[in-house]
Amino acid sequence: MRKSRVLTGGFALACLVATAGCGSRADEEPAEPVAAPEPAAAETEAAPPPAQEPEVEPNGNVIEIQMLTRDPDGSGMQVFKPRLITAQVGDTIRFVPTDPTHQSSSIAGMIPEGTRGWEGEINQPVEYVVPKPGIYGYQCVPHYSAGMIGLIIVEGDGKLDNLEAARAVSHPGLAGREFGEIFDEAEAQGMLSQ
Repeated sequence: MRKSRVLTGGFALACLVATAGCGSRADEEPAEPVAAPEPAAAETEAAPPPAQEPEVEPNGNVIEIQMLTRDPDGSGMQVFKPRLITAQVGDTIRFVPTDPTHQSSSIAGMIPEGTRGWEGEINQPVEYVVPKPGIYGYQCVPHYSAGMIGLIIVEGDGKLDNLEAARAVSHPGLAGREFGEIFDEAEAQGMLSQ
């Protein structure tokens, strides 16, 4: 009980010391709040939210990619399943948070020039309609260095235009090795030929 009184007394003393420097006395009226200046007209308009509309019209084909904490094939790694796909312009890629703590985001330098990427929220599904042929690399931001990455190869004229740029991107941790394996797999399956 004595220890409790000492702690309570110490807390009260700390509160008094903290408020002593506030520059007001108990017998004074509180100051009137100062109104913030009115923002200029341009500042009152809310910035538009990031574009949610696809860059191209969806064609109705949906390809699902699962976000998993454990690879069902036994590697024990956090993975996207499948981690390598081919798609057509207008296909909707749907990332499904099958397990918690994952999301999907495009990787800068690994999408065709002039396209918008995507940024999903943790534990939320995200859909992306692929707008043009090319190589699209993606990651789970919290597990990027652990190698949770994937690749979409979109068929059509120009599909290899950003291949060298996508291969040249540097990745942290295990992601670089995993992308090397995915590119090798894509070559072996003939996905990287015109």
